[in-house]
Amino acid sequence: MNSSLALSSATFIYALSSIFYIGSFSFKKQGLAKIGFIVLIIGFLDNTLGIILRWIESYQMGYGHAPFANMYESLVFFSWTAAILYIFVELKYKENIIGVFATPIVFLAIAYASLSPDINSKITPLIPALKSNWLIAHVIACFLGYAGFAVAFGFSIMYFVKPKNPDARSIFAKLPSLDIIDELTYQMVVFGFLFLTIGIITGAVWANSAWGTYWSWDPKETWSLITWIVYAVFLHLRMMRGWYGENLAWVSILGFMAVMFTYFGVNFLLSGLHSYA
Repeated sequence: MNSSLALSSATFIYALSSIFYIGSFSFKKQGLAKIGFIVLIIGFLDNTLGIILRWIESYQMGYGHAPFANMYESLVFFSWTAAILYIFVELKYKENIIGVFATPIVFLAIAYASLSPDINSKITPLIPALKSNWLIAHVIACFLGYAGFAVAFGFSIMYFVKPKNPDARSIFAKLPSLDIIDELTYQMVVFGFLFLTIGIITGAVWANSAWGTYWSWDPKETWSLITWIVYAVFLHLRMMRGWYGENLAWVSILGFMAVMFTYFGVNFLLSGLHSYA
């Protein structure tokens, strides 16, 4: 087996997991969600295998670098981080119904990487600026942060579709309580904020060694800072102002829009030192 086969199969396994979760939610069958969770773990293991094989293949081709060097590899790794984070959440909170909002994010990221004609999936040599021991630490930290924000985004959407009337008979009435959703959103933002902060710090140290400056106001750096500020505001409003509920859910959604622009918008619309990503 090679990495392409492993990652392609992981894409379809994640899709199957999403289908089981959505089926469980639609038909009120808990057994389907349990199957979906097992399938999700299988997809995660397959995703892990694909990353390891791609790393090995890089060395076999003489490039010898971690598989975090381009858009394809970063999307694959994002799916991996989002999957493991959601697996942890479900194991901890035993609320498998929330998988209907989390697993599609995992699937869509790796599906876009695998199926989009605009993304090159070939293993390529690193450009000089990326040849650093800081690559792994910086990328892992940033994408753990992005994964936390992605899961928080899914929880924020849940907050708005959950009926406010406890007697409602809507299909969304069986979602966890609004208090639990709010707490889950907060915890995921705290997790994401911590790792995004680490990612920015390691990126600054790396930039100084690569380009001789810790901060150059490159578009990626600027939008990473904007994203950090949005989530810092979220935490300030929660801890200092006592905000809960819909207002914070909107801030979480706004923050994830900033994440998406930092990741996709900067790469495709703006040029800078990070355009190779």
